[in-house]
Amino acid sequence: VQLQASGGGLVQPGGSLRLSCAVSGSTLDSGGIAWFRQAPGKEREWISCISTDNGVTYYANFVKGRFTISKHNSNAMVYLQISSLKPEDTATYYCATDRASGLCRDRVTAYDTWGQGTQVTVSS
Repeated sequence: VQLQASGGGLVQPGGSLRLSCAVSGSTLDSGGIAWFRQAPGKEREWISCISTDNGVTYYANFVKGRFTISKHNSNAMVYLQISSLKPEDTATYYCATDRASGLCRDRVTAYDTWGQGTQVTVSS
């Protein structure tokens, strides 16, 4: 399975973005797809995950309703909608999956397949 993240860019505070993760090499209904982010000088942190077989979603506590994960099985895409963007949301955003278990977990080490990352910069 291969993942490719896209949709990042420069956004003003308060704006919105939708990030996309294209899944190839496997059917989308066979495992969980997670989103992480990593800001300069900080550790990579888990944001959300969606179980692509049943659509169950999981979110980190800091999300507080500003992030929404979704999937579109027919075109093998997983999305992360981010609203009310803040400068502290500036980071490289990654999608990831664990080919072995397909489970949603909140640890970086639980995932063995990563997309290349897409940069989100929130600045006026």
